[in-house]
Amino acid sequence: MSNPLPTDTNTLAQQLLSDPQGTFTQVREAALGGQLDAQLLLAQLYIEGKGVARDEHAALLWYETAANNGSALAMNMLGRCHELGQGCTPDATLAAVWYRNAAEAGLDWGMYNHANLLATGRGVPQDRPRALALYTQAAHMGHAKSMNLLARHLEDGLDIERDPQAALAWYQRSAEAGDFRGQANLASILLQQGQVEQAVHWLRLALAHGSPAFMAHIVPELAASPHPQIRALVA
Repeated sequence: MSNPLPTDTNTLAQQLLSDPQGTFTQVREAALGGQLDAQLLLAQLYIEGKGVARDEHAALLWYETAANNGSALAMNMLGRCHELGQGCTPDATLAAVWYRNAAEAGLDWGMYNHANLLATGRGVPQDRPRALALYTQAAHMGHAKSMNLLARHLEDGLDIERDPQAALAWYQRSAEAGDFRGQANLASILLQQGQVEQAVHWLRLALAHGSPAFMAHIVPELAASPHPQIRALVA
C-alpha cells in the first residue's frame, strides 16, 4: 500500500523538489488507486514535466479521468487543453463544453473561461449578456480577472448601464486581488484623477507580473507618458 500524499501544498512542493521521480511514482500509484486529487495532480505533473518527461497527451487523459470523476478543477483544465490544443487538436466547441461543466459545478475559473468564449463566439454562439452574467458571478466569488472585466463593462457601458464609480471599485478589488490588468486599469483612472504616486505603485506591480502580450502593449504607452515618474518605470 502506498503512503498517503501530503495534503499541504508546500510540503508536496518541497517533496517534488527533493525527490521528483519518487513523488511522481507516489502520485501515480494514488491516481491509479482512484484518488481524485492524485489524478488531478498527476495530470499537472505530466503537463509541467515534473518528475516525468512532459507529456501533454498523458496529461489530457488524466484530466479527463479526474473530470469524469467529478473534479471541477479538472473540467476547467480539460477545457483549457482543448482550447489550446494541449495533447489534442484545438477544439473550441469541446473547450466550451468542459468550461461550462466547470462553471455549473461552481468553479470561478470555469465561469471566467466559459464567459471568454461566449463573449467572442468561439465554440459557442456569441452571447455577451450571458458572458457578463458569468463574469459578474465569478467576480462576486473573488475571481480577480473577472473583477477586472466586470469593471471594464461598467466603465464602458458594455451590455450594462455605465457606472464609473462601480467600475473604479471593481478595478480596485481586482488590483488588490493581484490581477495585473486590473492594476493597470486602476492606475489609468488614478492618473486621470492626478494621483500619480498611487498610479506608480499599481503600475509597478502590474509590470512585475504582466504577460508578454500585456508588456508589449503597455511599455510603449508608459514610455510616452507626460509624467516622469511613469516614464522611469520602463526606462
